[in-house]
Amino acid sequence: MFQYAAGRALALANGCQLKLDISGFNNYGLHNGYELELFDIKAEIASVAEVSQLVGLSPRIAKFVRERCGLGKKSYCLERNFCFDVGFFGNTPPLYLDGYWQSSKYFESCAAEIREEFTFSSDLLDKNLELARLIGQVNSVSIHIRRGDYVASQATSKVLGFVGLEYYKLAMRRIFNEVSAPWFFVFSDDLAWAKNNLGLSDRVTFVDHNRGATSYKDMRMMGLCQHHIIANSSFSWWAAWLNPSPVKIVIAPQRWFSSGDLDARDLLPDGWIKL
Repeated sequence: MFQYAAGRALALANGCQLKLDISGFNNYGLHNGYELELFDIKAEIASVAEVSQLVGLSPRIAKFVRERCGLGKKSYCLERNFCFDVGFFGNTPPLYLDGYWQSSKYFESCAAEIREEFTFSSDLLDKNLELARLIGQVNSVSIHIRRGDYVASQATSKVLGFVGLEYYKLAMRRIFNEVSAPWFFVFSDDLAWAKNNLGLSDRVTFVDHNRGATSYKDMRMMGLCQHHIIANSSFSWWAAWLNPSPVKIVIAPQRWFSSGDLDARDLLPDGWIKL
């Protein structure tokens, strides 16, 4: 979603078409793979020939050459680091963008268009329809807890990792101080942990019905809430950002990465509370 939003912003700035290289999702083992078709995006899928024309033999080789030698085609743009690149909009098409581009600064000029294009196209049904009604009737606060691979995978934990119970306790305390009679909606890949540790017994709903191929619906439900406590996860980052309310409270972890090698200063928008 970050990659699409940055690419779409650059395409709009240059009045040109955006195409997506989704070849990296071939044999992709994490999550549910490519899912942007769930939205009303304005992009086509790039062909192998179109990608090769811009990068050479392959994006992987182009990245290796650029990182090791500083060489490569001018039509290939590799993200320099994790911070917002102030020279990003100096790039001109035709161009292949390679990176994560995880900052709203890349697309703040077209935020309305991105929110519209990231509107879920399917209707709310059954349990999600009932959940949406409840969310709309109370002072709703989403809580996203990601443990799963953040705990089980040594490699993932080394880079990201679970933010810890203390973060959630501090965040909930902040919400209790600022929101009248909040109702918490808890979304997690480890609901058993959430139920046993958050200490919430009333005015709380643990959302457990969106799983597997329908897990993306949790993002939609989170986005319907008035306020948000997010994890160090782009999944809940986007749920919070897609909420257009100017008075929303968004609480995010100050330390996004376990490793100190990545500078995440541009990842969290101004106005979000960092704990």
